[in-house]
Amino acid sequence: MATDNLAASFGIAASGMKAQTTRLRVVAENMANANSTSEVAGGDPYRRKTLVFSTELDRVLKADTVEVKRIGHDMGDFRLEYDPGHPAADADGYVKLPNVNSLVEAMDMREAGRSYDANLNVIQQARSMLGRTIDMLRG
Repeated sequence: MATDNLAASFGIAASGMKAQTTRLRVVAENMANANSTSEVAGGDPYRRKTLVFSTELDRVLKADTVEVKRIGHDMGDFRLEYDPGHPAADADGYVKLPNVNSLVEAMDMREAGRSYDANLNVIQQARSMLGRTIDMLRG
């Protein structure tokens, strides 16, 4: 029974790490495209990506794990900047810029990193407990 609980701990934490890795990748993509414009005049620029998480029952572990359910797009308004000489400017001289706020992305990245670290800590603690259990059985 104890080994089942440890296996579940490993599985749950690993699923959390995988989900946060995807989150970090999406945040990095958003930040990398924060100033990307359209290639055509008046066209839409990069649209910020978002994640939706869900819990899934892992029948082997008999525990809920987290997964990325969907990667979507933030349908918020684009930022407008007046720059009539820009190749992506519309007829009025405005360029649409991505709806990415670098400060929000930085905070999301920090939160994802902390969540990843917390899950890694769970794995390290479970591994340590397993090692101590093996040592006690040897002794």
